[in-house]
Amino acid sequence: MGTPSGPAYQLYYWPSIQGRGEFVRLALEDAGVPYDDVTRRPASDGGGVQALQALLRGDRPGVRPLAPPVLIAGDLVLAQTGAILAWLGPRIGLASSDSSAAAVTSQLVLTVMDLVAEAHDTHHPIAASLHYEDQKEEARRRAHHFSTQRMPKFLAYFEDVLARGKTGWLVGDQATVADLALFQVVSGLAYAAPVAFRALSPRIPLTLALRDRVAARPRLAAYLASPRRLQFNQNGVFRHYPELDEVP
Repeated sequence: MGTPSGPAYQLYYWPSIQGRGEFVRLALEDAGVPYDDVTRRPASDGGGVQALQALLRGDRPGVRPLAPPVLIAGDLVLAQTGAILAWLGPRIGLASSDSSAAAVTSQLVLTVMDLVAEAHDTHHPIAASLHYEDQKEEARRRAHHFSTQRMPKFLAYFEDVLARGKTGWLVGDQATVADLALFQVVSGLAYAAPVAFRALSPRIPLTLALRDRVAARPRLAAYLASPRRLQFNQNGVFRHYPELDEVP
């Protein structure tokens, strides 16, 4: 990460979880682009949650973001993970400059984010504002549907895209933000639902190979082994509740 005034990119996200901000962070780390992870800085240095809250209030010019992650680049204030990666990818070498290939890459990122939303809703099916303990019965029903139907459907789709492409990557013959996004969601599912994920693993060898290929990329390998990479935890999008994990 760079200094507050130096980097071209400023990332705003909750400082104690990976969440949706991690998809943006992985792209910046893989590209080796200096960025300021604003809320990870102390409040006394202009960081912390206070900096994010000020941004969400609309204290900065531009369209007010509803929720993080938020990326600031010059005068641009951009929220929504999919929108950020669609704009950022071609600029940092992680999406094609060809408009058609870039659109397909964006389509795949958005599909990943659909899967992220469904994974989140396994433990918060009624409302994000309620505690998990307040919706456990509904969570059990939702998690059963997710493990037996939705997760297999999504993962089979990505496996098919990789099989048809025959390059080891989702779009073209090199890594894009879509591959990094798939790496992150697969990692999250393996943490949140290890029993269900292990049962599905024999069906998705290409997806697992992509996960390992992404993790071995030099800059990402260094990042994943560093303190900058937060661990999955029970406050993030992917949460492990054993009672919600079952064999598909």
